[in-house]
Amino acid sequence: MAKKLMVLPCKDVGKIRLVTVPEDMSPHEAYRSVTGLVSEIDRTPDDQWVDEVLDLLEDHGFSGVDFVLGPPLD
Repeated sequence: MAKKLMVLPCKDVGKIRLVTVPEDMSPHEAYRSVTGLVSEIDRTPDDQWVDEVLDLLEDHGFSGVDFVLGPPLD
């Protein structure tokens, strides 16, 4: 079975993340869950909060995925 993926976009392309969605979670539920979890993290001036988001998501069944961001198409 194919894994469901979710892109966590960011204006800074270096902070874009890709995660797998737990198999027992619908896309709508995943979106709501991630939105709530991300809102719990205090943003700091450094990039540490990005790692905190990933750690929190992993605690809730999501998994980070390594990827290569290609060149823009426009």
